[in-house]
This record gives sequence, structure tokens and C-alpha cells, in this order.
Amino acid sequence: MTGQPRTRLERVRASVGIASLALQQIEDDLRADDVDQEELAAILRELIEDTDPPDGFLASMAQLLTTAARRAEQIEPDRDGDASCPLHEAATLITDDAGQRLIWSARALHPHGDS
Repeated sequence: MTGQPRTRLERVRASVGIASLALQQIEDDLRADDVDQEELAAILRELIEDTDPPDGFLASMAQLLTTAARRAEQIEPDRDGDASCPLHEAATLITDDAGQRLIWSARALHPHGDS
């Protein structure tokens, strides 16, 4: 039985669904009554410092937005940055702002867990 090949948008929707389920699992784990400060710090560090893919989840998300921004630069109607600039800014906020705040939180919870 061969079906129609999935469109790009269908593949993206499926991937986003998988990512959403994975994030829901992490959220469920964070709600567990037995999560202590050391484990919470370790979980936060995993979001930043995961070894596969390199540089963690937040860096991967920022890279995805940067890729979208670069594509927007090529196709936005007036090449005026109306689409690409906010995407570049979002990527920067994830790595510079959100990422740094996760690091600070992890250190506050368990300062000796830094590698």
C-alpha cells in the first residue's frame, strides 16, 4: 500500500506534534513531587547543554528560527526586513536571554552542577 507523499507542511506539522509531545513529557516530569533542586537544575541544564544535538534544545530552536529568517530574507517582497528581522531577534532572545536565564536558574538551584 503506497500513499501520497506528505507535503512539506504536513511533515512540519508532524514534527511539531512530536516535539510538543516530548515537551509535554518534560513538563510532566517537572511536575513530579519528588523533583528536588539538584534534579531540577540538571533538567534545566539539559535544555541548554544537551549533547545531541550539540548545544541543546534552545540552541536548536534558535538555529531553526535563524534558518527561517535567512529564507525570509530571500523571499520577503521588498527585502525590507519586515519578516526576517523579527525572526533573527527571536533567535537572539532565545539564546542570549532565555538561555542565560536558564543557566542562572540552574546555578541558583545547584551551583556545583556546572560542568
